[in-house]
Amino acid sequence: MSSKIYFSQRQAFSFRRQLINLTTRLHHTLAPGHACKVAKKVLLTPDRSKRKVDEPAGLIRRKVKTSEGNMMTYSLGTGPTWVLGHGWSGSSSQFFSLMEHIAASGFTALAFDNPAHGESEGQYGHLPGFVAALNDILAQQEAIVGVIAHSMGGAMVLESRHPLLEDKPVLLVAPVLNYTENLFSTVERSGYSMKLFNAVVDDIAQAYQYPLDRINPAARLEQRLADVVIVHDRKDRFASFSHSEKIGELEHVTLFPTDGLGHGRILQSDQLKRGFDHLVALTEASRAA
Repeated sequence: MSSKIYFSQRQAFSFRRQLINLTTRLHHTLAPGHACKVAKKVLLTPDRSKRKVDEPAGLIRRKVKTSEGNMMTYSLGTGPTWVLGHGWSGSSSQFFSLMEHIAASGFTALAFDNPAHGESEGQYGHLPGFVAALNDILAQQEAIVGVIAHSMGGAMVLESRHPLLEDKPVLLVAPVLNYTENLFSTVERSGYSMKLFNAVVDDIAQAYQYPLDRINPAARLEQRLADVVIVHDRKDRFASFSHSEKIGELEHVTLFPTDGLGHGRILQSDQLKRGFDHLVALTEASRAA
């Protein structure tokens, strides 16, 4: 959904929310088909970042064909591959600093822009489409050593059933582990008609054969056998730290809490790089055991 809705946490504009609720409910009642079409545009259109970011030297761009259209990929380094997936209204450029660190550590960093994000094709963005694109990109890799994901990208990775991910370590950055709860609460806070929103969700679920009640990133994480490292800021306003804190009690999960980095700046932090180094060390120790 539009980041203006998805990232809105403010409660002050009650009149505006009431107006949105009234107009969207009326629209859905009078013209349900047109209302759903408009709702898809409003709720499923991410902001494509126009911020200029200096690219690392040696970065290789390549378009990869998937069922969601052509996805732009970005590769840096040589050696075993770590795949990186960004979150809602994000792009691979957010990972450039981490990709340089990964490459300097003797690996290949492979990031991609999700559908309707960055330089990838697609009109709408949603979790089933994210998962489909990731699976198609993974299908074109001979092997990977691990995966890194930010925000909604964490739900994408945890929801994927691709065989390459089955026994691979995962680095989650500010993950949205309560994805469904978070999704519904943010839309509800915006004032948007929940009946109309449910109609949009049902339409996507039918198209992808992906019912919403099947989505449970936290449960998928609990079921994983490989090592997981979570780097999450205690004051993150968009992804619940408490959920990461709770799941960090599991034996195979290590939590690296941060302070003052929020939901986005954490991607450029030294703490994230230390989290990656720790996960690599854990993986190497497991293989040596």
